[in-house]
Amino acid sequence: MPIEQYLSAALLLLVSIAAVNDLGTRRIPNRLLLVGMAVALLLYLLSPTPGEHLLTALGGMALGLAVFLPFYLLRGMAAGDVKMMAVVGFFTGPAQVLEIAVLSWCAGGVMALLLVLAHGQLRSVLGNIRRILLRAMTPGAGVIVPAQQTSVGSMPYGLAIAAGTVIALVRHYG
Repeated sequence: MPIEQYLSAALLLLVSIAAVNDLGTRRIPNRLLLVGMAVALLLYLLSPTPGEHLLTALGGMALGLAVFLPFYLLRGMAAGDVKMMAVVGFFTGPAQVLEIAVLSWCAGGVMALLLVLAHGQLRSVLGNIRRILLRAMTPGAGVIVPAQQTSVGSMPYGLAIAAGTVIALVRHYG
């Protein structure tokens, strides 16, 4: 079996455990992510071209971190979600982590909409969006959201990352 299949199986296990943990505790343990990286690293070292695989892995990790870090900095995402996407990138490399990020954002958007509707928060969300847009269109105001604005809740984004990963892997190996 080629290394990619072992990596995909390990990645599916990792994102599944992370999603279940995030659903239950709203946390993605660092220990889980480190074990995942260790497994991927071991597989890379056992491959016929470990140096090439490792460079691709580091590029994927950097890109995974880079695409989710702005959301953390804007307080739209937790640090565990950002670290999880970096580890997903370590498994997949740059090209596939970008696809997974986009699919995760789509899954996260669907999840957010379902949560908003389930909790009857549509009016609050629309009000928040309105305030953000008005502030963004006010000259010199910037796009920073005022401190008095209240969040309509949080969601386990590890589930969205897992969904994006599964969809991408199914599309790739389908």
